[in-house]
Amino acid sequence: MMDTLSPKALLFDMDGVLVDSIDSWWKSLNNALKNEGKQQITKKTFIDTYWGDTLQENLEKLGVDKNNSQFCNTFYEQFINEVKLFKETKNTLEKLNKYPKAIITNTPQSCTLKILEKFKIKKYFDVFVTSDQIKNGKPDPEMVYKACEKLNVSPQDVVLIGDTENDIKAGNAAGCKTIGVNTKGDFEIQNIYEIITIII
Repeated sequence: MMDTLSPKALLFDMDGVLVDSIDSWWKSLNNALKNEGKQQITKKTFIDTYWGDTLQENLEKLGVDKNNSQFCNTFYEQFINEVKLFKETKNTLEKLNKYPKAIITNTPQSCTLKILEKFKIKKYFDVFVTSDQIKNGKPDPEMVYKACEKLNVSPQDVVLIGDTENDIKAGNAAGCKTIGVNTKGDFEIQNIYEIITIII
C-alpha cells in the first residue's frame, strides 16, 4: 500500500466526515416517525440499516410515503438545527486549500448548503453534487463521475473521503483512490485531520 497520495482533486462525503450527524439524523428520523404515529428505531438498527442512505431510501425501508412533505420538513428542520461540526474540519480544509474540492452527498442540495453555510465551510468547496441532482445515489458512481466532470479531472486522479461502505464502493467503482473514516478504504483514518498525513 502507498504511504501518501498526490491527487489533483478531493471528493468529500459530508455526513460523518465533515459534520457529526449520525445522532442528529437518527433523532430527527425518530422524531418525525413519532409525529406520524409510527414505531421508532434503535440506534443500532439505524446504523446497520439506514445510515448512509438518502432520506427517501430511509422512508421506503420504513414504509413511509417518500413524498410526505410534512415528514421531510420535520426531519430536515431538526436535523439542520442539531448537526455538529467535527472540531478538526475547518483546520483540515484550510490545510488542503490548494486542492480543488467537491462535496458528494446523499443529502439534498438545500439541506447541504444550509449546513455548510451554518458552519462557514462552504467557501472551501468548488462543486456540490447532491442526491437531488442525480438518478442514482452512492454506492453507484454517478455522483463521483459528475463531480469529476465539474472539476475537470479524471476519477483516477482523485481521492474520495467517506465514512460508509457506500462511499468507498462508489469511489472504487469510479476508479478513485479512497480514504475511509472509520471504514475500510485504500487508507483508513480515525478522524478527518489525519488526511493531511496522507495527502501531499
